[in-house]
Amino acid sequence: MARYLSRDKLEGFEKYKYNSIDTSVLSNYVMHPFWNWCVQFCPVWVAPNLLTFSGFLLTVLNFLLFSYYDYGFHALTKENATNDHIPSWVWAVSAVNLFVAYTLDGIDGKQARRTGSSGPLGELFDHGLDSYSTVLIPTCLYSIFGRDELSPLRFFFVIWNIFLNFYLTHWEKYNTGVMFLPWGYDFTMISSCILLLVTSVTGPRAWHMSLPGGITPGIVFEIVLYFSAMITSQTIILWNIYKSYRDGTGKMRPFMEAVRPLIPLVFFFGLSTVWALYSPTDILNRSPRLFYVLTGTIFSNINVQEMCQHFKISCFRIKPKIK
Repeated sequence: MARYLSRDKLEGFEKYKYNSIDTSVLSNYVMHPFWNWCVQFCPVWVAPNLLTFSGFLLTVLNFLLFSYYDYGFHALTKENATNDHIPSWVWAVSAVNLFVAYTLDGIDGKQARRTGSSGPLGELFDHGLDSYSTVLIPTCLYSIFGRDELSPLRFFFVIWNIFLNFYLTHWEKYNTGVMFLPWGYDFTMISSCILLLVTSVTGPRAWHMSLPGGITPGIVFEIVLYFSAMITSQTIILWNIYKSYRDGTGKMRPFMEAVRPLIPLVFFFGLSTVWALYSPTDILNRSPRLFYVLTGTIFSNINVQEMCQHFKISCFRIKPKIK
């Protein structure tokens, strides 16, 4: 049986406005001017969601390429038990694909405003696909270092760090009414493109040398991701939420309502970690790629469900149910 939205709910969609603040130097002075230039060449009949989906498909293509040539992340290990090899062209193609995907993700919103088709459903579609990319893109980068540099368990927590940053940004918007775009996103995407492109020229073995102090580039990669997340994202998110309550500029939700979106994520993190650590079949080491994709799929589902709940509250003025 078909269900239709009432007129008052449709009016809620029309009144909804995407509210974001981007203070990133790289984004404002480099990427946005570049995206403004790019969007001029996009025909007005091209739907913004088509740009979004095309960019997402490029990240899927990258994931499939690395799945074919390095399914178990053995290619860069000393033993290389599966005798895998990643051709140099794969690194170059994945770098180009990632940059184009990043560009399409940057101009889809501009195309929506240009064509007068922006709205909460487009935002949901865009950020829903972005939430899935949080697992697809990092797993491609994992092939640069392999199991010798980072164990599957350690990389599992690296992925969760990325999940957390993405989710907290939307949780911040849920409580403040504003999406403060994190600085780390633009720098991470550009750095990833450069990393893949350089690897296509030098070969991945260049990232397996020993650095002063006995550390390796893989460990540096891991540390940088954790500390940059804490400095440029997590602490700033907490500060912005605190400031919105202090100044009375946010949604001013009661404590239980404010933290409600975190509950499913905390439960999922606990369950997936227990499974990773105590799986009787050692699932994480036997098939890390499948485990990461499964984790990313469930994370994306949780993120989209919470975004839907937020849109119901914002567009329809429906009060969330606190259990």
